Amino acid sequence: MDDTTALAAEHLALARRDPHGRSAYLFLHDGPLRQSVIALTEGSSLEEHNTPPAASLHVLQGSVRITEGTADQDVAAGQIQRIPHLRHGVLALEDSVFILTAVTGTE
Repeated sequence: MDDTTALAAEHLALARRDPHGRSAYLFLHDGPLRQSVIALTEGSSLEEHNTPPAASLHVLQGSVRITEGTADQDVAAGQIQRIPHLRHGVLALEDSVFILTAVTGTE
């Protein structure tokens, strides 16, 4: 069993030391299911990328913006947002940690 509070603290500390302001760790991998903790410092981002068949983002602390052209979505601590089925990026509006849940395949 993983402690997401401890993972959040650990990876935010690592992100603050990283020159790109980010840290990530895949803590659950079960078939097509993946869960990762991702920490970003204020202003850092995950560049635009494709979406797996299904994904959600749950912000543990801070706030982030899911960027997808004209339909950006801000997500704050405690909120969960479905990841759109479009190319998108993630921008940290403040030092933030979130859990990315992704399903990488379907049967």
